[in-house]
Amino acid sequence: MKLWMFNCKEVTRMLSDSMDRELSFHQRVGLGMHLLMCKFCSRYQKQLLFLRETIHLHAARGEDIEPFTTLPPEARERIKRYIHNVLDKSE
Repeated sequence: MKLWMFNCKEVTRMLSDSMDRELSFHQRVGLGMHLLMCKFCSRYQKQLLFLRETIHLHAARGEDIEPFTTLPPEARERIKRYIHNVLDKSE
């Protein structure tokens, strides 16, 4: 049974991957089973879909996506340091 069950870390990675490529049958079944049981991963999936749709709508209007153009340099550096710290801890 473990073959079809994925943990939350695997599921979040697969959800992200599914935005760029089609998952295998095994992955889709396991993902679906997990999402039926896990409200946190289901919420994460909804958030990913919302973000994807928002970005597509924003891009469709022809607006530039430059989030850092209005931020002060100090804020940009704080954000960069925070992201690097989070990524370092996840590895």
